Amino acid sequence: MTASAAQAPWFLARCAQFAVAAAAGGELVRALTARAHLLHPETTTASDFGQVSMIFVWVETAAIVLFLVWFARCRRNAELLSPGRVPGSVTWAVLAWLIPVFNLWVPRGLVQDVHRASAPDGAGPGRSDALVNVWWAAWIGHVVLNLAGARLVGGASLPLLVEVQTLDVLAALLAIVLIQRITARQAAGLRTVTPVPAPAGLPHAS
Repeated sequence: MTASAAQAPWFLARCAQFAVAAAAGGELVRALTARAHLLHPETTTASDFGQVSMIFVWVETAAIVLFLVWFARCRRNAELLSPGRVPGSVTWAVLAWLIPVFNLWVPRGLVQDVHRASAPDGAGPGRSDALVNVWWAAWIGHVVLNLAGARLVGGASLPLLVEVQTLDVLAALLAIVLIQRITARQAAGLRTVTPVPAPAGLPHAS
């Protein structure tokens, strides 16, 4: 894909934003249903929790897929906007999210690289990097507290539930803002990229 043919992935961005919001809402409903089942099994059955969990898994899977498709497209565009400034490949930019342990810190750097490369002239670190860092801290904090809560108190602690879901909603909101910012940066950048002329002597489309 040439710079003149590339476009900011607005449709993918909107789909990813909607899916991320739906996944955050789904996790909240699932957590509340699980707690209700633990505290009041006579009113909320295991079947109810199973149905809610299944819906949540489908919604979360859709969110992951849409986010990664959007991110892969942005990674390609970032290379066009700032050639040579984005390390790795598009394949690695996707796989890094799926490899256990690696996905605890590698994706943050990948998003940071794409975020910077999408800015005018591939701008270096600045205050805008704080968005990526706070988003990633909220997401990792949510994951760690969620796992710890499931092991230690089985999800029945209301204060822990509030903390976990607050971090999840914060991470989702920041992800939506980040998707918007990167896509908008690329839309602005791609409008100013000078098309590469075709080599002389090659046939042109009519």
